[in-house]
This record gives sequence, C-alpha cells and structure tokens, in this order.
Amino acid sequence: MTEPVDPTQPVDRTGGAVRIVIVGAGFAGFETARRLLRHQRSDVDHPVEVTVISPDDFMLYTPLLPDVAGGLLDPRFVAVPLAQALPGAQLVAGRVEKVDLDGRTLEVRNREGVAETVEWDRLVLTPGSVTRLFDIPGLTEHARGLKTTTEALYLRDQLLEQLELACRETDPEIAKARRTVVVVGASYAGAELTAQLRALADEVARQRDFDPQDVRFVLLDMADRVMPEVGEKLGDKVLEVLRSRGIDVRLGTTIDRLTAEHAELSDGTTVPTRTVAWAAGVAASPLIESLGLPAEKGRLKVRTDLSVPGHPHVFAAGDAAAVPDVTKDDAITPPTAQHAVRQGKVVARNVLAGIGVGSATDYRHNDLGLVVDLGPRFAVANPVGIHLSGYAAKAVTRAYHLFSLPRGANRMAVAAAYLGDAVYPRPLVSFGLVSDDEASLTRSQGIPTSSES
Repeated sequence: MTEPVDPTQPVDRTGGAVRIVIVGAGFAGFETARRLLRHQRSDVDHPVEVTVISPDDFMLYTPLLPDVAGGLLDPRFVAVPLAQALPGAQLVAGRVEKVDLDGRTLEVRNREGVAETVEWDRLVLTPGSVTRLFDIPGLTEHARGLKTTTEALYLRDQLLEQLELACRETDPEIAKARRTVVVVGASYAGAELTAQLRALADEVARQRDFDPQDVRFVLLDMADRVMPEVGEKLGDKVLEVLRSRGIDVRLGTTIDRLTAEHAELSDGTTVPTRTVAWAAGVAASPLIESLGLPAEKGRLKVRTDLSVPGHPHVFAAGDAAAVPDVTKDDAITPPTAQHAVRQGKVVARNVLAGIGVGSATDYRHNDLGLVVDLGPRFAVANPVGIHLSGYAAKAVTRAYHLFSLPRGANRMAVAAAYLGDAVYPRPLVSFGLVSDDEASLTRSQGIPTSSES
C-alpha cells in the first residue's frame, strides 16, 4: 500500500526526472505541456517527465466548432494531434476518475473501461468544462450541445437530414417542424452557431430551390440582451443582424419542457421542432466536484499563482479553475480561451520554479476583447476596446483564429477553407457518422447522469 506523501514537503527525485502530470488537453493544459516540454528539451540539469491525460488524442480548438456545425470546416481542421504537437510527452488516453492528493496518484479509465494508476510529483488540473445543464424535462434526452466535434457533426447532419425530409414530407405541419431549429443561449457560442446554421440552411434552400425563410430559427436566452460580453453597442448590432436574417430572437425566454417533437417555452408558446441546440453556458468538469476541495461558482479555488490552497504541488487553470482576476475587485477570470492559454504559461513557469528553475509569478492579464464570427460577411470584435463590426471585424476575427491555432497544418487547412468559402458554395454533405446516442450531452461530454452523480 502506498505511504501517504506530505504535500508540504519538496519532492526528492534524486537521479530521476520530476513527474509532472497534466489532466486535460484543452487550451490551458496544452499550453502548460508545450512550455514544460521546451524546458525538457533544453535543461538536462532539471529533468522533467511530462504526462498528458485526455479522453481524446487531440487538442480541440473549440471557438471554430460553429464553423464545423455550419459545414464550413472539416472537423480535422480544428483538432490538433497531441502526438505531433507535443513531442516528448507521454500521452494517456482516458478519463481521470479519482485523484488521491495524499498518495499522489490518479485513477484513469480508458475507452474500454480498463483502469490504470498514474503517479505524479506535480499535478496540473486543467480538465476544462462541460455544458451547463438545468433540471428541464427532456433536456438531456432531446437537446444537443456544442462542446465536441461529435456534437458539431451531429448538428450539421441533423439539419441537412431534416431539411431533406421536409422536402418530401406531405404533412405541412410536420414539414414546418422539420424546418425549425431552436438554439438556447445567445452568448457568443449560441449566436455563432445560429448564424452558421442559418448560412447552411440558406445554401440548402438555394440548391433545392425553396424559400430560405421557410427554415425558421428561434434563438432563446434568459438574459435581457444578446452577447453581453461584447458590450451594449456591439450587442445591439448583433441583435439587429440576426433579426435581419429572419432569426426569431426571444430574450428573457428559455425552454420549460422538451420532447422529441416540440419545445415548450417559458413565454407560454410551443415550438414544433426536431432540432434543439443547447448552448446556455458551461460548468466545470465533474472531476472538480469529486475532489472535495473549496470551489467558487463550481470552479476549483486557486491562489493568484494558480496553486491549490493546502496543496502546493497541485495547480489548476482554465475553465475548471476559479482564478482570481487581480485587474478587478472580487472577480474571477472568465472561462475563455484567451485566459486559459495565458494561465497555462503561468502554470508551467510556476511548476518549474518549484523544482528550482526560474522564479514564480502571479497570474495577471487584462482582457484583450472578443471576436465573434456571425456567418457570411459579418462579425463583431472589440480588440483592445476598439469596437468593430462587418467586414473589418470579419478580417480581424479570421486573422485571430488563424494566428491562435497552434499548428501550421491546421492553420493552412482553415485558411484554405476560408478562401474556398469566398468562391464556392458550402458542401451539403451528410455522412451520418454520429448517432443520436453518441451525440447526447451525457455521452459526448462525459457528463454523469443523475444516477451516477
């Protein structure tokens, strides 16, 4: 039986490398690993062994998932292979089910259900987030999220399939339901998804020769405005553009009940539909709750140096961590890729400082703004406080994504798709590779069911 390790004592790895285990390969975990591997290759006096544990063998560039759902990008373009991008790292494909902080071990279960124990000297928790769910009847059974390539592919194929079936449907009410899409969440993810699905539907209408306004989109949000992240001025512009495209935007409204054939809304109306996308926020990975450590808004509490209080050899960052925002009073950083990447850099630096390499630092970063792609010919952005919309924002948005993608091959593929989109129509291809069950919120994201939690 493993003897408990005093977490306050330094690790004695005389003659061996310090074992650094990173849980999760999202923006924060990926950047942490990349920085640590640079040290591994350049400093033989302070050897480290970097292990990355992730359910997938790729880092997913999630901001471009709406483009995948809209048929603009191939899912491979937004998936960065870990084996190629993180040479020198040990990769473990599986989900962490248990963390023993005293014994410094993890229990990992792979896709075949086989468990493995992984030991660590330094632990970095970056398991990311999952779609935030509510106790709404029928939600987990009939809605689909947008956090994985599985879900993005399903939404694309689902829309194409329903529009095809509608063209052959003899009952006009059923045909109308097949041509109705409900999206819940008018933040940037939901707004981008709605805009891209609208563009895909417009292309189907053009090629199949029917009125694009026959395809109805309903965008819901409990907030009193669209995309509050970009400010009132740009938010109003987004609302104007979405409504000009025939999208029924209903604020202060959500779903009360969902079935396979309709959505019952909180405003008392019922919308017949076969396609419901749920993009109403995120919650920290279920792994965080299992730790039994202090949390804030469901996210693991950390110090400004990103270490976990009481556990100096454990760090956390990204969507799963409540990182203090020292630029604002009593605030934590928002769960955005921008913060996650920069937190990954700080985690790597502070982990190395703990083994005698360099000096530690606190996390401090002023938000540089957001970029939001809203389909053909339009985007909004507020880089460093400058409000942009239309073609100028479109150029800034696409340039930002191309710059941020961490692999040259992915950047080239996405750039080629952008150029092709300016010349050729979107391909209307439905492979049917993702089943309804595989795309479910619980299975695709690993969210425990109520009986498992």
